[in-house]
Amino acid sequence: MSDAGAIGARLRQRRKDRGLSLRNVAQELGVSASLISQVETGKTQPSVATLYALATLLSVSVDDLLGLRPASGPSVAQPNASLALQRSHDNPVIEMENGVRWERLAMGSDGPADPLLVTYQPGASSSLEGRLMRHLGVEYAYIISGEISFQLEFDDHQLRAGDSIYFDSSRPHMFSNRGAVPAVGVWFVVGRREAGAPGSVNSEEHGAVRSAVGVLRRLDSLEPTGGEEESAGV
Repeated sequence: MSDAGAIGARLRQRRKDRGLSLRNVAQELGVSASLISQVETGKTQPSVATLYALATLLSVSVDDLLGLRPASGPSVAQPNASLALQRSHDNPVIEMENGVRWERLAMGSDGPADPLLVTYQPGASSSLEGRLMRHLGVEYAYIISGEISFQLEFDDHQLRAGDSIYFDSSRPHMFSNRGAVPAVGVWFVVGRREAGAPGSVNSEEHGAVRSAVGVLRRLDSLEPTGGEEESAGV
């Protein structure tokens, strides 16, 4: 099963476990039932905003989607609680719509942040619909190569190699690559282990992300799960 198919199958199983129909989920996120069906069957890849919204609604973490378990392989060396060594070829990957790629970097179960190596191909955006996303927590990012446009509320910023940012991610924001070469950076998402998680920040726009804490808070809990295809009319 492809990565997209495996992730879609986990989303589908989680939706069924929660007793939700395709129509229920689509109405909650403000998208079509057909789109949700295509994501679940691996026929299409979601945008960053859609993936966050789905994972939040279904209370699934990024590690859940990747099918990770504690001490996931011999190449992850953890001789003590203060070391997690993860080889580059073992980075868990999520490929999203229109050329956005996340690689989950090494982290500890008690660490304060979720580290990601993020790539935006030319033309890629965190929301193809042009909607700004917002969620609990804060983000730190460092641009390794290329250029990426960062919109924070009404302000636009062009980030280049060597630039870094910190921002409160409850403020509406969006990333996009308007250049001709890939933009690569390292992100740290902080806030998923705060007391009372998961919380939510409601958006005025349908389909916006409501809680990064809900997406990232739980580690290594779901096995890959398959299932038959389901029609978009369910």
